[in-house]
Amino acid sequence: MAKADFTFRRLNVKSASMVDRPLWHARLQAAWRQAPVAWLTGVRRAGKTVLAQALPGTAFLNCDLPRAAERLRDPEAYFAERTEEVVVLDEVHQLPDPSRVLKIAADAFPKLRVLATGSSTLAATAKFRDSLAGRKRAVALVPVLAEELEAFGVRDLPTRLLRGGLPPALLAANHNPEFYAEWFDSYYARDVQELFRLGKRDAFLRLLELILRQSGGLLEITSLGKHAGVSRPTVTAWLDVFRITHVVHVLRPYSEGGLREIVAQPKAYGFDTGFVCHVRGWTDLRPEDRGQLWEHLVLDTLISIPVPTIQYWRDKQQREVDFVVPRGRGAVDAIECKWNASAFEPRGLAAFRENYPTGRNFVVSPQVTARYPRRIDNLNVTFLPIGDLREELGKLPA
Repeated sequence: MAKADFTFRRLNVKSASMVDRPLWHARLQAAWRQAPVAWLTGVRRAGKTVLAQALPGTAFLNCDLPRAAERLRDPEAYFAERTEEVVVLDEVHQLPDPSRVLKIAADAFPKLRVLATGSSTLAATAKFRDSLAGRKRAVALVPVLAEELEAFGVRDLPTRLLRGGLPPALLAANHNPEFYAEWFDSYYARDVQELFRLGKRDAFLRLLELILRQSGGLLEITSLGKHAGVSRPTVTAWLDVFRITHVVHVLRPYSEGGLREIVAQPKAYGFDTGFVCHVRGWTDLRPEDRGQLWEHLVLDTLISIPVPTIQYWRDKQQREVDFVVPRGRGAVDAIECKWNASAFEPRGLAAFRENYPTGRNFVVSPQVTARYPRRIDNLNVTFLPIGDLREELGKLPA
């Protein structure tokens, strides 16, 4: 088994704008092969604008600026004048009637490719009066992936875990806690207030911090409401806001009739390891901390592939599989995340396979640089690096 070198080294990368991100370019091209509008979504400061500006042959409009709305007053005339292959509408929800603009582009100019960006799902704002069914495909940009670290000049994985994967925090000369506090303020003012008009700012952000502090654990709605000072229905409603704005990923338990399984209680993961570390007050990482955070990076990879359904499995004896991916006809793949591959213990996986014997078993570890199979307790298990997980699951129907 080969091990990767995780000493603290950084290359000289000055700006995220210098970084080529072919994985995401390929995702956008795949979206355009299916529909004329690609909706690039993801949390604030994840790099959506920089990624859009890096595309060749584009006309770029920043819809935060009044001039953009003026130029799109007559969308048909604007698109007819375009000689570029791609039109980027950055922060498209700022337009007075964004769905009308996108519908005209898709229907009247079928050879044109449109990239619309925003920090939430397209239907999050009442301005979208049309669902654009059949005309759009969504691409969810997650924080910088483990596979992208070398391109960003980061060669030590613990730095990515501690700082997170938002490029401004990852590439800063020094770790800056103020970045995270300022991000929370901007998130509430720009994403939450503009789209949802919610009150109780302090309670809302307190609930988000509680979920980030417990990231990777089971959601206890009643307990969260008690500590945040809000009702259970409010917690449920705000969880929808977190999910729509991509700051919390909610995973449902996998259950198809196995004995003594958890069947209803979801797990919640925060969107970025840097924010998880920030709210937990971590300034350095212990070995056990790295294992918890590595699980988040594997989830980011699954989201980026994209895997259509990501769940977890757990029974009432607390035997668990980190992630399970249903493949149809009773087959389900099991994915375990281990910082130290040699510490893998198959208790949870063995219990899962007693109920669901059909499917592949993977252990994903940063210490594995080349895949290898092992036979453990009558289970066939493939140990593999995180990039190979994309190869294995990328062919699943999306």
